Amino acid sequence: MSWDQLLDRPRAAATARIAFGEGALEFGELWLPEGDGPFPVVAMIHGGCWLSQIPGTILQDYVAADLQEHGIAVWNLEYARIGHETGGWPGTFADIADGIDHLRLVAQAHPLDLDRLVFTGHSAGGHLALWAAARGNLPENSAAWRETPLLPDAVVTLAGINDLADYRANGPGRCGEPATVDELIGPVETQTPALMAQVSPAAMGPIGVEQIIMSGDFDPIVPLSLGAHYTALAQARGDTVRHVVLTEAGHFELIDPTSPAWQDIRAELIEALGGE
Repeated sequence: MSWDQLLDRPRAAATARIAFGEGALEFGELWLPEGDGPFPVVAMIHGGCWLSQIPGTILQDYVAADLQEHGIAVWNLEYARIGHETGGWPGTFADIADGIDHLRLVAQAHPLDLDRLVFTGHSAGGHLALWAAARGNLPENSAAWRETPLLPDAVVTLAGINDLADYRANGPGRCGEPATVDELIGPVETQTPALMAQVSPAAMGPIGVEQIIMSGDFDPIVPLSLGAHYTALAQARGDTVRHVVLTEAGHFELIDPTSPAWQDIRAELIEALGGE
């Protein structure tokens, strides 16, 4: 399955689009279930190789609607990407930080239970979801540092690019790496340990929250070997991490609510939220 095949279907609409900044791409789409709440929350970050030419939040409308039907509120974030004026480091990361933290204000107007909060993201969005969970480790002089970051109970990455250095060196080239990674964070000669500790979850740990790393066994874009590599690294530094391999699943099946892979993913998200 490709992303255009995924999008060749009718889509439901979010409950509300809410700005978290003044930029055109600084918004989240809130999906609220029926009922009084308060509802557990999944903060969701779309993929697309961090590139502006690939669709954004609409890639995750289908799974957002599915979670909504299962009583879970979804905060589906947009952000500046490579090709946008403020895309790359630090703008992309600052958008994610501000968008996540804006949930506190959203919860003042909508019935959200932020004590039951999980981050998830697909592909490049998996990188950013894991980064968002790790940003409590950022140094105060980082451009993406925030004084009181909103952190999750767990993070679930879906074919996530969890280690930028590993993806730059060993990715299959479907996202244009290593050039795309360099466009995101700067040329290789500037990719110092100090920078990587601000941009790559693999260099930011231990993160200190539960991590579920989910990989499709037939994924040509983010092969399961990359998920296994990150899992071993994170476990070695003391984090609680599981690597879940989804059988007969490629890349976009992980955000297709009709796929068997998504049924497993939904179950993991519900469990991470503390159950239904």
